[in-house]
Amino acid sequence: VATRTASFEYQDPEKFYSRTFITEGMRLLLISVAKRLAGKGGDPVIQLQTAFGGGKTHTLLAAYHLASRAVSTDKLQGIPPLLDDAGISELPTARIAVIDGIKLSPSHARTCEGITVNTLWGELACQLLGREGYDLIAESDRDGVSPGKEILRVMLEKAAPCIVLIDELVAFIRQLELGKSYKAGTFESNISFVQALTEAMKQVPNAMLLASLPESEIELGGTHGERALSSLETYFARVESVWKPVASEESFEIVRRRLFESAGDRAVVEGISRQFSDFYRANAEKFPVETQSNEYFERLCRSYPIHPEVFDRLYEDWSTLDKFQRTRGVLQYLAIVIHRLWNSDNKDALIMPGSIPLDDANVRNKSIHYLPQGWEPVIEHEIDGPRSEPQSIDGHETRFGGVQAARRMARSIFLGSAPSNMLQAVRGIEAERLFLGSVQPEQVVAVFEDVLKRLREKLTYLYSDQGRVWFDTKPNLRREMESRKQNINERDELQPLLKERVTRAFGKNHSFSGIHVFTASSDVPDDYGSGPRLVVLPASDAYSRSETNQAFDAADEILKKRGEQPRQKQNRLIFLAADYGVVNRLKEQARTFLAWRS
Repeated sequence: VATRTASFEYQDPEKFYSRTFITEGMRLLLISVAKRLAGKGGDPVIQLQTAFGGGKTHTLLAAYHLASRAVSTDKLQGIPPLLDDAGISELPTARIAVIDGIKLSPSHARTCEGITVNTLWGELACQLLGREGYDLIAESDRDGVSPGKEILRVMLEKAAPCIVLIDELVAFIRQLELGKSYKAGTFESNISFVQALTEAMKQVPNAMLLASLPESEIELGGTHGERALSSLETYFARVESVWKPVASEESFEIVRRRLFESAGDRAVVEGISRQFSDFYRANAEKFPVETQSNEYFERLCRSYPIHPEVFDRLYEDWSTLDKFQRTRGVLQYLAIVIHRLWNSDNKDALIMPGSIPLDDANVRNKSIHYLPQGWEPVIEHEIDGPRSEPQSIDGHETRFGGVQAARRMARSIFLGSAPSNMLQAVRGIEAERLFLGSVQPEQVVAVFEDVLKRLREKLTYLYSDQGRVWFDTKPNLRREMESRKQNINERDELQPLLKERVTRAFGKNHSFSGIHVFTASSDVPDDYGSGPRLVVLPASDAYSRSETNQAFDAADEILKKRGEQPRQKQNRLIFLAADYGVVNRLKEQARTFLAWRS
């Protein structure tokens, strides 16, 4: 933005503020900026410290646009009431210096307004006052030695009202090795400069310093980064206010403002949110306790058209991953999800965990980008995709397929469990949260309960324990069971099991002279004086309505002969045959039983 090369939505102050949700933390900071520049108090030094992707740079931009006065403050959305709170009627235009630690190199000089500068203090003086400012510290810049606090105070007074914005300071200073001298000075001289600058800021009532320091190890960049941060914090701590830009409950407001120009008509938003809230209350025992309060209705309204459960899972679970950048990560992830849902004309009432289209290559790639190796085949075969098991379950049973119950449930399990790892004492996500992430008003919760049982039975990478379920990249016992199932011998193992179970089903209280289960014709008696006998044909001789009927052929064989002899009492026999349409399922279940038992 300072070099006029940013995209329009960042470069233009009106557009920037229209897309920015002013959090409580940002509001207090901007009030402090306004007061300081107007000479009415405010903090001289503010340190911005948040986790990776937590809003530091965005906050510096907000301060930049407020101080630059490129447009009048009445055109900046959210700023007029903020100035009223600060008691400021007219905000002066400030000089601004922007120092980007990633852009600058300790070994190379830079040109600023035609002046060659080497150090951070040379850059600062040149940006604030041009040649006049540089002349004040020219000797210190050439020698790489920090100017004293007094010189910096004089420079800031000449430039005031002024604001200094420093981003990625650690990234610059960690490049300076101890005991080694660079064009930009030494490690010690740069740390001394920061100390002198923070002290000088206190003495100039309308000068201000905002600096971003990282909180996460990813941004620190190893031991040099840790040493740089430790040294900087020592001096910042003497004068600064530490400020966290975003409270967790404000995050979804930021995301919604950035991803949607408008959430929709207020009456429509409240109407849909009320339907969800009433649905949760009508099925209270199936959903988490917090859904029963009116506060949850307010959350639904504030996060619309995204369901609060999406934010909870991303901020509570996914933000624990090293590569996931909280607000920035959530923004990037949801932008891809929303784009895909928009293009596919998705009709869900809210964007829920069960809505996330993991069958889309872009969404899937973004999801596994944050995760350890091994997740792609799990998603493809067990969660969402044309050949996935949930897709098959939805396709074969109308009550599941009508609401995409299996796919929605599998997606919800994935979002709630993928970031977990084997070292966690408690893994997985509770069923009530899965229903919260999958079921929409007017749908039947029992359908989703049934599909969850089906998924537990069918999936190889799905685990469950003490009411919680989760996906993992390592196969569960089901894989071993499936392997054993393939090796079960039909004659020696399967048929004996079926015979034993069918025999047990009849018990001893019946009106037949004998029940003969899977018995050869020679072993079915042909005697006088006895009642009728029931002959149960083997599963392989099933009955169907077709002309070629194995049951008729098998019964005819027993009816005509007893072994090699003709049968005399044919009217003593009644035949029972399996239904051809379910025999394969019966055998499959029996094989599964034997495999589990083994």
